Amino acid sequence: MPVTYFHRTRRIFDLPGLRSGPPNEIMVESGEPTSSEAVALPCAEIAHDIETWVFDLDNTLYPAETNLFAQIDVRMREFIADYLALDLDEAYRVQKTYFREYGTTLRGLMSRHGLDPKEFLDFVHAIDLSPVSPSPALDAALDRLSGRKIIFTNASTDHADRVMDRLGVGHHFDAVFDIKDADYLPKPDPAVYDALVERYSLDPHKTVMVEDIARNLAPAAALGMTTVWVRTQSTVGQEGADAAHVHHVIDDLADWLQALADLPG
Repeated sequence: MPVTYFHRTRRIFDLPGLRSGPPNEIMVESGEPTSSEAVALPCAEIAHDIETWVFDLDNTLYPAETNLFAQIDVRMREFIADYLALDLDEAYRVQKTYFREYGTTLRGLMSRHGLDPKEFLDFVHAIDLSPVSPSPALDAALDRLSGRKIIFTNASTDHADRVMDRLGVGHHFDAVFDIKDADYLPKPDPAVYDALVERYSLDPHKTVMVEDIARNLAPAAALGMTTVWVRTQSTVGQEGADAAHVHHVIDDLADWLQALADLPG
């Protein structure tokens, strides 16, 4: 079972693959030390009394190594090149500039050029999902997880449905809150999290949010949610990972959920 890191804890639980020692010296089996502020435990504190689980979609429900975004990235560049009559190099520059300035390329195109968002979303999400393998492990883990389950994504509901169908887990989710529901404001805009809470009458103190981009957890933590970062090698994903708004760090969603379900009581 991948090691789970819990920040700012007062309790330490035994896990396979851990060596004994003070909290800031606990090491995983590979010999890699954890953060000086983190200790390893199976997140017992969040296994009970949770009413709602909020999951990001891409690189959270399936491994980042699947690399669907590489396809989306190419299609965004192609769309911009055609839409703005640019060569591909200039289209790439515009794409990344808008992402940095607006949070998503889409928001930049809407703000600067009055783009119809549906046209863009339909085009960039028309990708090959065959790299996403069905996940019986995730299916089984979600089946054992009590409480409402909501997808919270900067992508479209159509894309979310296709990905969940591919994984074989769509039947576990009660709702998808997508970029359209967010009025095309991307995470981590705090207004989007407020809208999510209002739409589904969430009690943030009884809600867990799981996400692969660490900075997207900051507004959730500010509302009182418990946050879980799915560790990634992505520079964008790692930004803010050492901050106080990241409460738990995991390596594999299905394994972690199964570990939670296996906790006593």
